[in-house]
Amino acid sequence: MAPILKITRLEKYFGRLHVLQDISLEVQPREVICVIGRSGSGKSTLLRCINFLEEPSEGTIEVDGLIVDAGIKGKERRQLVHDLRLKTGMVFQEFNLFPHMSVLENVIEGPVTVKKMDRAQAIQIAERSLDNVDMLWKKDEYPNRISGGQKQRVAIARALTMQPKLMLFDEPTSALDPELIGEVLNVMKKVAKEGMTMLVVTHEMAFAREVADRVLVMADGQIIEEGPPDELFDRPKDPRTRALIDRYHSASA
Repeated sequence: MAPILKITRLEKYFGRLHVLQDISLEVQPREVICVIGRSGSGKSTLLRCINFLEEPSEGTIEVDGLIVDAGIKGKERRQLVHDLRLKTGMVFQEFNLFPHMSVLENVIEGPVTVKKMDRAQAIQIAERSLDNVDMLWKKDEYPNRISGGQKQRVAIARALTMQPKLMLFDEPTSALDPELIGEVLNVMKKVAKEGMTMLVVTHEMAFAREVADRVLVMADGQIIEEGPPDELFDRPKDPRTRALIDRYHSASA
């Protein structure tokens, strides 16, 4: 079976700073991969390069058979990036909801304006997505009248309404109060169980252990270790992985 995501020899520089170094990765359909690592290890930059919110310096990104090489310019390449973004949904640390739009209007904005979907069809899909994250009852509210956890659930519904092949989550609970984190993680577990292919940057180690098929550990812009969660958390090979897990256990004790 062909992978949904294939990254080949990805490099990213910010000036002289070498942020991603020779990253190669494949993600299979329905696979859930969690990416962990210390702040500054390159996790978020990796996600942003996948959908070209950051321009890779070198390498190739392939999503659902659509291949985009780094560094190539021109109209055809811009169309390729546009088409690749349609295949990826992204949930950020911040919710990025439009404050002047209702929950429902936020969720249908992408399908109507980007995919040129008929509004009635977009509403039908959006309501299904909102129901899936238990936010349909808030569809007429505005973002300033819902909690942070509810905003993030709306953001997940917004991404799902675009009907992506791959969902990217960039530390989706890091901006939430502790009591709201669980509701977002529960929605992500549900999305994973329904078969969505997911790449999740997270510091929620318990979530990674429970939900991930594989866990990747990043340090200094490289993937230093990967494996099934039980194996990686119980028997880490790299001392940097062990230090990361020990620090998590100390913080949660």
